[in-house]
Formats: sequence, structure tokens, C-alpha cells
Amino acid sequence: MRLLQPLLFCLLSFATFAQNPKEKIDKKLTQKLEALTKGFEGEVGIYVKHLKTGKTVAINADTLFPTASMIKVPIMVGVFNKIERGELDPKTILQYRDSLYYAGEDIVGNFKDSSLVALSKVQMLSITTSDNTGSLWLQHLAGTGTAINQWLERNGFQYTRMNSRTPGRRPNWEKYGWGQTTPREMASLLTMIREGKAVSPAASERMYRNLGRIYYDSEALSQIPPYVHTASKSGAVNQSKSEVVLVNAPHGDYVFCIITKNQKDQRWQDDNAGYVLIREVSKTLWQHFEPKSGWKPAPGVERY
Repeated sequence: MRLLQPLLFCLLSFATFAQNPKEKIDKKLTQKLEALTKGFEGEVGIYVKHLKTGKTVAINADTLFPTASMIKVPIMVGVFNKIERGELDPKTILQYRDSLYYAGEDIVGNFKDSSLVALSKVQMLSITTSDNTGSLWLQHLAGTGTAINQWLERNGFQYTRMNSRTPGRRPNWEKYGWGQTTPREMASLLTMIREGKAVSPAASERMYRNLGRIYYDSEALSQIPPYVHTASKSGAVNQSKSEVVLVNAPHGDYVFCIITKNQKDQRWQDDNAGYVLIREVSKTLWQHFEPKSGWKPAPGVERY
């Protein structure tokens, strides 16, 4: 029976995810978001769903985009799937080796060779500070991109895939980079975790806590009051900026994902067109779903 329980949970999760009743389109909100994307020099995809009312917005929501660091959410799911299957001990103490190093501003990548670190801490850094060295290490521990992609396919994700360091996916890697997804699917994955349907209820709860501890909070999260809980992951490469967020708002949770690609503006500055658009979308959503809030970011907070 213990062997059957994970399988039954997986089948139940797939059935829930696969259900696709006719969506209720929020026409007013769609118009607001379409106005924000007008004139954007690049491609934009947006998916929004208010989980209480079921109303949605879908703008290029099923178009493929690069994930950049948002792929670290599927990596985390892959790690927890291995733990759930008894193939990885959550209390494992790992030994870092210099061969794992990936160039960049990472915490894990600055460990000394042979340093010891808990698996849970590497997982925390992968999500919280978007540590690339740690994430690639976790990708391997999860069974590589092959195992992660198998989980995604089994659970109804048709388009979201790991490309980097995954056999047979070099053409996709050349086009989309580390991973690929659609705004709808990435938002759906976060919702699946929120609802306790990813891997297991206990694993989902732990993953959701991880997603609520984000260091990079200057874009979408900056437009949501700091006292409102959010779960999120962002991503960025030269031509693409992205963020997926689930907001535990007073009048009902809502989830959204915005991704850009082929951006003309490739500057790594706060006023990059992609970052500006993400902030404007997040601001518009908060004001739409919580019109009586009155909250605004404190003047000058961007200095910090």
C-alpha cells in the first residue's frame, strides 16, 4: 500500500491538473494588461488567474518562452520527487567539489573544495538567491533533466522542459536556454504547489515555504505590500525577463506569470523595459484585485 500511495497521489494530481473547464475571461483586466504591452519592443506572454473566482487573462499564454532561472522551480520539484520516492535523504550532508563550480555571483560556487553543506541549504539557496551552481548540483541529484522532464510530462505539463545538460535537447537549449515553458504552465505549476498537489501534500508545503523567501524582490514583489505573503521565482537573461508569482491576497489568491523574449532592451539596469513591464503588470494586478488597499511603495524604497 505504501508503494501505491505515491502513484495514486500522482494520478489524482494529474487528473486535477488536466481538467480544463472553459475559462472565465476577465475582459476588463485583459484590456488593462494589453494596454501595458502595447509598443513593447519584444514578445510578451502573460497569464493571470484569480483562484477564488476562476477568472483569467491569457495573452500569448501558450507561447513558448525561455524560463531562465524560473526552471529552478521544476528542479526543486524533481529533488522533492526523489526524496518522496526514498531515493534521496532530505537530511543528506553534501560535499562540495570545485568541479561543480559555475561562473557567476553565487554563494555555493564560493565554497572551498570539500566543504560540507546540507542538501536543504543548497535547495534554499537555489530558490532564495537563485544560486546557479547550487541549482545545477540539484539538477544532477534530481536525476538530471531527463528525470525532471519525465515528472513534468507525467503531471500534464506539455511544454515545460529542462534543456541544459539534458540528452536530446540541444536544439531546444540553443533556442531557449536552460529551460522552456509557457506563462500558463509556469503559473499552473506554482498553483499546483500551493494546492498541495505537487509530489505530495508535505513536499508541496515545504516547497511553498521555500518559494516565499525570495532575495530578488525588486520587480513584481516590489508592487505588492511587504506584509502580504507571496510565493515566486524570477528569471533573467539578456533578451528575456520573467517572473511567476502567487499572491495570498486578502480577497483571494491570484497567480500570474509574465515572460518576455527577443527584447530590444538588453541592458542590465533597473529601468530595463522588461523589468519595468513586470512591475507595471504586478502593480495593475494588485490594484485590480485589491482596489481598496491604498498601499503604495514607500518613496525612495528603490534605493535600498
